[in-house]
Amino acid sequence: MLMRSLILSLSLAQPIAAQSLSGAEFDAYTRGKTLFYGFDGVAYGVEQYLPDRRVIWSFLDGDCKEGIWYEQGEQICFLYEDRPDPQCWVFTRSSGRLVARFEGDPVATELYEAMDTGEEMLCYGPEVGV
Repeated sequence: MLMRSLILSLSLAQPIAAQSLSGAEFDAYTRGKTLFYGFDGVAYGVEQYLPDRRVIWSFLDGDCKEGIWYEQGEQICFLYEDRPDPQCWVFTRSSGRLVARFEGDPVATELYEAMDTGEEMLCYGPEVGV
């Protein structure tokens, strides 16, 4: 009985895994926002979420890439104009902010929402010249 109580206590002490956001939940949370993401305490990138599941991404360098997102199982996948392969993430919420884990892999890159500034992102025009 004591061992059973101890096991129950230990299992209750374990953190509960956050549930991944569905496509509808992700869309409701992000649509119309410009979110900045961080990685390991450093600014990583910014993404603007537009109607019809369209997005614009930048690594904060002014080089913006248009794309779309779609739901695939528990993942939200992004296709950008410069990459033929999808970039898939599992999104959860923690302390009211988004947390994104690349392909849901617990040892892979984890990005977190740093802020919603309500501002437009900086995108330079296409490169021209020689």
